[in-house]
Amino acid sequence: MSEKTTYSEDELVLYLKQRQQSAFDYLYEHYAGALYQMVVSMIPDKETAKDVLQEVFIKIWNQVETYDPSKGRLFTWMLNISRNASIDKLRNKNYKNQQKNLALPEDVYKVGGNTIINTDQIGLRKLVHTLKDEWKQPLELTYFQGYTQEEISKILDLPVGTVKTRLRAALKELRKLMITEK
Repeated sequence: MSEKTTYSEDELVLYLKQRQQSAFDYLYEHYAGALYQMVVSMIPDKETAKDVLQEVFIKIWNQVETYDPSKGRLFTWMLNISRNASIDKLRNKNYKNQQKNLALPEDVYKVGGNTIINTDQIGLRKLVHTLKDEWKQPLELTYFQGYTQEEISKILDLPVGTVKTRLRAALKELRKLMITEK
């Protein structure tokens, strides 16, 4: 059975700067758990947190020359790299989109109950039918039939900008009508 090698912080930094694989292995073995806990506290998705941790160790390996012992301990420096990498991941546009597009669990509709709003019961359709035809048509297509603005543009043979303007005007008018109905 071989003895486990131990390094002082100064030795570890020196060997890392010399690019010794054994020092990096030691670093990972002794610090990965603590750094992972910091990352997962900011990024709860475990797979993403593992990816960030891998990026952190790559940064540590590539930037070990920038470590200055007079400014703090090695662990504190690595913790800051982990924190910054986690923040970078959270700010990343792809990560934000990925979080928005997460699949819903199968039972979400059972748990949430019935959220379908019957627009006839609240009188919304009746209000829509009081609008000008140029506003009523795009509003019907958008909110009751589920068409996009681009699709409505093609259906009504209008520029997309005109469809948007008419929808905005229709919504303003509907808002006024709903306030006066109360």
